[in-house]
Amino acid sequence: MSLKILLASSEVVGFAKTGGLADVAGALPRALAARGHQVAVVMPYYRCVRTSKLPVERSEHVIPVPVGTRTLACRVFRSMLPGTSVPIYFIDQPEYFDRDDPKVGRGLYQQSMPGGYKADYIDNAERFVFFSRAVLEIAHVTRFIPDVVHANDWQTGLVPVFLNEIFRAKPQYEHTRSVFTIHNIAYQGMFGREVMKLTALPGWLFNHNQLEFHGHFNFLKAGLTFADAINTVSPTYSREIQTAEYGCGLEGLLRQNRMKLFGIMNGVDYDAWNPATDPYLPKHYDVDTVFEVKPDLKAELQHKYNLPLEPKKPLLGVVARLVSQKGIDLILSAAPGFLDLGCQMVFLGEGDPEYHNELQQFRDKHPQQVGVNIGYSESLAHLIEAGSDLFLMPSRYEPSGLNQLYSMKYGTPPVVRQTGGLADSVVGATHETLQAGMATGFSFGDYTANALYQTIKWAVTLYRDRPKDFQQVVRTAMRQDWSWDRSAADYERLYERVL
Repeated sequence: MSLKILLASSEVVGFAKTGGLADVAGALPRALAARGHQVAVVMPYYRCVRTSKLPVERSEHVIPVPVGTRTLACRVFRSMLPGTSVPIYFIDQPEYFDRDDPKVGRGLYQQSMPGGYKADYIDNAERFVFFSRAVLEIAHVTRFIPDVVHANDWQTGLVPVFLNEIFRAKPQYEHTRSVFTIHNIAYQGMFGREVMKLTALPGWLFNHNQLEFHGHFNFLKAGLTFADAINTVSPTYSREIQTAEYGCGLEGLLRQNRMKLFGIMNGVDYDAWNPATDPYLPKHYDVDTVFEVKPDLKAELQHKYNLPLEPKKPLLGVVARLVSQKGIDLILSAAPGFLDLGCQMVFLGEGDPEYHNELQQFRDKHPQQVGVNIGYSESLAHLIEAGSDLFLMPSRYEPSGLNQLYSMKYGTPPVVRQTGGLADSVVGATHETLQAGMATGFSFGDYTANALYQTIKWAVTLYRDRPKDFQQVVRTAMRQDWSWDRSAADYERLYERVL
């Protein structure tokens, strides 16, 4: 059955990106279209889209969008997802979206302040009340009335509410259903109760069963409450967020709604992440040639980080946001032990200034074994995935995770903590999983530096003393299929369920 699906996201890879949400919003529609569905995407018309060289055209549509006591007219722009015929619509409202400028520290949702910290824009609630309403208005004027509207994260949390409370009264929306995806429950869109005035929704909806959360207006709770189905980006994370440890205060609501809560693992765009074709790599390889080519890429990576060309030393790679969620504190605590094991380490990422300082001090103390690059480089990220011997990802929590999937494809076994999508995607190497030919990486459970150290010690033992076992892990990992077609099939079943 071919479905009409409208996917709403505050960012889409190729146009605007701050994290994994953009990757999903760019890849899932492409995979759904390849499965025969009619798909369209809608996002804000940010300055980065406006000023780019992307082929964006102005449409004939101007839509009225009520926000509080005002009705704003906004122009609709149009393009295609790169390499596809999937239309993407941009909501143009300069008052809300023509402000991002990295040169002066202004992002999509935040701006840099004196002292180096980032602060949310004070009108974020108004911006995304507007955007959520505009998503459904644009469907109306473009005559793309979806069977399913698929909203993502708090910025689109009001889409299911507006659908139920306002648009359901229109005959053409009678059969439209909503799916709401939580990419990270820690980000909820919490604002004062005055946001109710901006929504033009009836005041009685501001109650503890619907839009109110401890006296605040909660965008994420709105999406959870009103959507016909909820999903997270891995099965394990869907269970974890029903507990006090991971639910960020919404665990009770999620347990109440567990019958409509599902977990679907994110996929990988193997057009972009494939060592056999990767344009960022000086040499290509696959599962048959990995052990011939990888040493050259390792040497290239060591050269980039000014490390000695030591082919036999295990090289540990880290590409991550440098924040506590990613387990950077565990890595820093355990890292002296890794060096004692004879390892080299390379880091790429940016985040909390204190981690920047600690990593730079660590590198200065051990310049022959540690390389650090504060910032982000797409080409260097790909080289780290290809040139490292092991990839470190000991996250405190991880809704889905993508880097562990990249690492497996690149023959660099990931070292992960058993949480969220990491638990769902990586089979840790044990005597049993090695014997069964199932191991695709290394994993541990307790969030402690010692647990991470012992896991690296075990991985290094295989690397040095049991190379056949280590090579088996590499080959098994490279043969895994985490393509978006697999994930799209799961979303397809979810859409059919809500219909």
